Amino acid sequence: MKEQKWTHEGVIVESLPNGMFRVKLDNEDVVLGYISGKIRKNFIRMLPGDKVKIEVSRYDSTRGRIVYRMRNRDSGSAD
Repeated sequence: MKEQKWTHEGVIVESLPNGMFRVKLDNEDVVLGYISGKIRKNFIRMLPGDKVKIEVSRYDSTRGRIVYRMRNRDSGSAD
């Protein structure tokens, strides 16, 4: 049986080496997040301040896998 995961939304607070980030969740918890394979493969750039979707294991709630970067409304408008 597959491991159950919780999905949260949060904001990247700090960028760490090797594709690791500190992510502050909506419930004010801070977890260590790492980039999932698809994001790494497609060279999606992550910066502090980006809103992300993260999967957190039920067994270790201090680490999670970043699975999606949310779109920012103001980043697409270049005048």
